[in-house]
Amino acid sequence: MQRYDREKGRQMFDEVYAKTLGDLPPAGISPFIDYMLETLFGNLWADEILSIRDRRLLLLGAAVAQGDDSILGIQLRAALKRGELHPIQLEPLATFLTQYVGYPRGSRLFRVVNEVRAESSKK
Repeated sequence: MQRYDREKGRQMFDEVYAKTLGDLPPAGISPFIDYMLETLFGNLWADEILSIRDRRLLLLGAAVAQGDDSILGIQLRAALKRGELHPIQLEPLATFLTQYVGYPRGSRLFRVVNEVRAESSKK
């Protein structure tokens, strides 16, 4: 069985989320977080074939399609902080995705986009 590197995963987690999500528990406290760091971040996000921005855009599309509002704000804030997206790009992103996921989910995306854009304009 392949063994992944938790520390590499933690570093990638911090990079992906621009250290906006706080500290993670130490190794061994949460097997779920250990596994997530080792596999999702230490392997998949760390693979350099797709950029972090590419992966984030794919994740945004999947989150919108699933109607998962909770992850949208996290991803949009991280994308802005890392310079992967500019506030002016948020509305066109939402308009584009709405055409593919439908207006009910698109309207929820617009709500999150407007919140995130308002926050970024205050900074």
